[in-house]
Amino acid sequence: MEKQPENRFEVRPLSIDDGGGYLVTFPDLPGCMSDGESINEAIKNAAEAEATWLKAVDKWDKPAPKKLVARLPVSLHHDLTVKANQEGVSLNTLIVSMLSKELGAN
Repeated sequence: MEKQPENRFEVRPLSIDDGGGYLVTFPDLPGCMSDGESINEAIKNAAEAEATWLKAVDKWDKPAPKKLVARLPVSLHHDLTVKANQEGVSLNTLIVSMLSKELGAN
């Protein structure tokens, strides 16, 4: 059996516009993600990405997940919840992904 990631991870399908296949993200490892054409390939690649990520952060203190509480307008919460359901991810994962993507674009 192929090596499995040690940390909690989430798998979601990628749209055709994003290249298809599957994306694996690690909610507790900021920026650590991988993909593959099949779920098994994505998980195998994620295990490698996780090992690389952990090796890189061993040089520094591993970041502890932080909790953020934010008050949102009802309409924004609704729109984000609908989008999370469409993507097949949790609301938390969607928001972290959106924030990470925005910060990486700068």
